[in-house]
Amino acid sequence: MATDQADFSDALHGRFLRGLDRNPEGTAARYEEQRVRYAELHGRALAWAGALLDATPRRPLTLGILTAGGITGWTAVLAGLYAGAPVVPLNPAFPPERLRRMVTAAGVTALVTDALGDAVLPALLQALPDRPRLPVLAAEASGGAGPAAGPAVRPNPGSALDRPRAVSPQDRAYILFTSGSTGTPKAVPVTHGNTAHYFRTLDARYDFAPDDVFSQTFDLGFDCAMFDLFCAWGAGGTLLGVPERAYHDLPGFAARNSLSVWFSTPAAIAVVRRAGGLTPDALPGLRWSLFIGEAFRRRDAADWQRAAPASAVENLYGPTELTISISAHRYQQDRSPALSVNGVLPIGAVHDGHEHLLLDADGEPVADEGELCVTGPQTVTGYLDPEQDRGRFLVRDGRTWYRTGDRVRRVEGGELVCLGRGDAQVQVRGWRVEPAEIDHALADCDGVDETLTVGVRSAGTDELVTFHTGAPLPVATLARHLLRTVPVELVPRRFQHLAEMPLNTNRKIDRAALISRAERLVGLPAADPAPISGPGADPGDRTPTVPDAGSFPANHKEP
Repeated sequence: MATDQADFSDALHGRFLRGLDRNPEGTAARYEEQRVRYAELHGRALAWAGALLDATPRRPLTLGILTAGGITGWTAVLAGLYAGAPVVPLNPAFPPERLRRMVTAAGVTALVTDALGDAVLPALLQALPDRPRLPVLAAEASGGAGPAAGPAVRPNPGSALDRPRAVSPQDRAYILFTSGSTGTPKAVPVTHGNTAHYFRTLDARYDFAPDDVFSQTFDLGFDCAMFDLFCAWGAGGTLLGVPERAYHDLPGFAARNSLSVWFSTPAAIAVVRRAGGLTPDALPGLRWSLFIGEAFRRRDAADWQRAAPASAVENLYGPTELTISISAHRYQQDRSPALSVNGVLPIGAVHDGHEHLLLDADGEPVADEGELCVTGPQTVTGYLDPEQDRGRFLVRDGRTWYRTGDRVRRVEGGELVCLGRGDAQVQVRGWRVEPAEIDHALADCDGVDETLTVGVRSAGTDELVTFHTGAPLPVATLARHLLRTVPVELVPRRFQHLAEMPLNTNRKIDRAALISRAERLVGLPAADPAPISGPGADPGDRTPTVPDAGSFPANHKEP
């Protein structure tokens, strides 16, 4: 099927057109029992795009996607891009007030909903009393969208586009939101130019092909979902939605679906391990295994590599402001452990075409360890609200640099290792403590699976709280294990066992929920007094404490 894809070589949706040409009758996407072919999805997206443009004749289209993902959400992404409009994923599980802020900040002028989106639409609309009524394409026809929202958008052959609209590299492809320190989400506009450089880099690195089946594990509001969609479609391969239950038997799910490319956060590894899915050669069909979003422990990499011996295993790194990922390290059993710091794999070298700086606490360049700052074609120019740029975007030598807030260290071969957030360091009884050091020291304690240590303020000082999964070990056992490698002053006074770590919608460990829980444990008012629910919730707050440091022989002092 000829689509003049060369005309769209710098457009994000040009990746789909390339897949369409390669594999028009192939399966573009599958979720549960649903599947859609490339030619069918192309036609559906053209129809939706035309209908949405007709519904917004006097305002530029900015498309909010109020769906849980799946084929409806993926179609909406493609339709918005075909219409030449930026797409704005909106998670129906978010509180209406947060959705209101996102819709307002992004300037959403029309919506696509599924059944879940329809259910929350009335509450969202009530939070938007002064906005014009929004046209709504209710893709799953649940009846939730109606006159209160605005004109119902109904695709029909007469309004369908003949071909996607042309875009320039400066045009916005999508707008995503990251957390804001003030409580206001930060809107990150990513352009077609940003994504064009990114996916060209990936094309040179990976050998994805039409017979590959790609996992889709991320919420659409997490930029890694764009990796899933447009790596799969750019190769003419199949995008496969991964339901929650698949993690309980990932080897069986992977085999039944011929899964060959896996991409998730490292937190998924612990879930699969607990379910018994990381036995040797359990995932023989995987060719690529990619992880992003959290510290990737070398132990987890080794376990996954044994389970997927034919797969290359990589640790990817990148904030949303640097377009999905900006570096990658390929795990090698004979090299990677020696490059790791605190048991965490390197993040690799920054992508070609970019420059990076390491800055000290005073904002001055340093050689070997400091805050990572990056400039280049994947760097966005700033947030939608310029007032939020302060402290994150730096103009230096006439170029815009993004300050990641992550402390990194240079290691052999020009690669970088992430040491944690620059603002994660806490001071405990006069000691400067990186919580990742505690987690690393506990990683090889028999019976411990995952750990996450956070620092919270208590009586004017910082206090460490360590959450752990695995066996419910006595506090004395954990403390004695830590004392083998860390000064007594660094031993947390509070440990809490969890059945599972709580995960957020992007399947990353929900650090904010654990901090809130830790604050309650040390007697501070929490931002959210409601108990943690879902994975990781443990009945009660049974939190034994370790005696004060004075109860142990102190044999280390900070200079």
